[in-house]
Amino acid sequence: MDSTAPDQAVRDLTDAKDRWAELPIAGRIGYLDRIRSLLAERSDRWVALAAEAKGLREDSPLLGEEWLAGPYGVLTWLAAITETLQAIDAGTDPLRGSVVSERADGQTVVRVAPHDFNEWLLLNGFSSEVWMQPGVTAANVRDHLGSAYRGPRAAGKVALVLGAGNVSSIAPLDVLYKLYADNEVVICKLNPVNDYLGPLFEEIFAPLIADGFLRFVNGGADVGEYLCTHPGVDSIHVTGSERTHDAIVYGVGPEAASRRERDERINPKPVTSELGGVGPTIIVPGPWSKADIAFQAEHIATQKLQNSGFNCIAAQVLVLPEGWEHTEALTAAVRDALARAEQRPAYYPGADDRRQGVTDAYPQAETLAGSRTLVTGIDATDPKAYAFTTEFFAPALATTSLPAGSAADFLDQAVTFANEQLHGTLGANLLIHPKTIRELGPKLDDAVAALRYGTVGINAWTAVGYSSPRATWGAFPGHTPDDVQSGIGVVHNALLFDRPQKTVVRGPFTPFPRSISAGKSSMSPRPPWFVTNKTSLVTSRRLARFAADGKLRHLPGILLSAMRG
Repeated sequence: MDSTAPDQAVRDLTDAKDRWAELPIAGRIGYLDRIRSLLAERSDRWVALAAEAKGLREDSPLLGEEWLAGPYGVLTWLAAITETLQAIDAGTDPLRGSVVSERADGQTVVRVAPHDFNEWLLLNGFSSEVWMQPGVTAANVRDHLGSAYRGPRAAGKVALVLGAGNVSSIAPLDVLYKLYADNEVVICKLNPVNDYLGPLFEEIFAPLIADGFLRFVNGGADVGEYLCTHPGVDSIHVTGSERTHDAIVYGVGPEAASRRERDERINPKPVTSELGGVGPTIIVPGPWSKADIAFQAEHIATQKLQNSGFNCIAAQVLVLPEGWEHTEALTAAVRDALARAEQRPAYYPGADDRRQGVTDAYPQAETLAGSRTLVTGIDATDPKAYAFTTEFFAPALATTSLPAGSAADFLDQAVTFANEQLHGTLGANLLIHPKTIRELGPKLDDAVAALRYGTVGINAWTAVGYSSPRATWGAFPGHTPDDVQSGIGVVHNALLFDRPQKTVVRGPFTPFPRSISAGKSSMSPRPPWFVTNKTSLVTSRRLARFAADGKLRHLPGILLSAMRG
């Protein structure tokens, strides 16, 4: 490996790190404004590059995913962090527009979305909350945000960001979080899977690069390994696999496992991470109609097949109520939805091998539409089940079941199963009928509190939390390097909370217009991120245009396209 480029990049950042640490907020906001404009001008090219790399046709509705998980996600975060920094700089309330409350047990909850009328209109019926760790109260929550901007600035540092190869907004958002939340300049090594975006990112982030605060480098594992141990790098953030994290912290080879058991680290640098895991979708029994079953089957297929299954937050284990009158019908509908969804290439390296691993573990697995795998009826009491311990990271879904009984009893069992049997704590989904929500009352809130996951979705895929800029994204707190599972720390978090515990997202169980006949006020049609949404490309592109400039003229077109989806 030629170390000239990485070494020079670290030298440049070392020279600039104290200037960034001392830069006033107004100066930092200036960079955000310029980046937002540069991104807006290049968003079409961003999506076109992703479409070519992932083998999607230029008019495919699936390209909506690339808009939402690409330019749109970064643009909304830029707007949100700008508003937070402006409030801190002016000495006003960064939580203006948020609702602060306390649960019955005293846990503080901040509703961070909808943040304003536009969010309420465009994501009608959806909401995001950040639940805080013990010790954070409604009275002191504002003392637990934006610590990097309160009191004397810490000395400058250089951070290494190891970018993910699957979702194109991950690396830019991780870079921005290190700069603006952790106050560190950044060298970002892109993943070889999507390093085709490198030249584009260098154009978008040109103002930060020109002043020495950011560098992008490409290369394989050897470059990443070199930078992880570079004396000029002070901290590391990685989005990837648990295996990659352990290689950074404990090394590789025959001794690595024993070093991890002893927590004997060969790399003393602080490492934060988002590492995926085994994500459950829990089906709470209730009075579902045929239309409910059909819609939620599309929802479940989306949770699995979005981005061809190459998502750290993809649903992997469908937890069904045994003996529920609709279990068989829902399973059949999910099978059909998985088979009917638009075909796409399995672009991520190793996909065929990972699918083969699933079929090796479960010879009875069904192959759907030639490229998708469904495994039904896995024993929920098997603590070593492959589906419970290994992230598939492929278009493969497993089901298991627990005794139904009452909805409350089933939910208690499902929470225990998810917490104790499944590996990882990144996100868990709950699908539950509104009537059942009313019947459970505070028991549902207690179940959400008991779930040890960084994001919990109630009738909304946890990926909504990823896309909500003021929400936090990461594993449930408490993991250690020797048992890292889904990772350590959070990102996104545009309100800069210091001690978040989890994000909770909620959505409508029934889409518009059927929601009206069901007695609900939600006006949200089939969401644009559904793999079955036929206008996803148009809607998502228009959402990104609106996120770029905030002009109200975009709203009628967005709403019209969304209603046709």
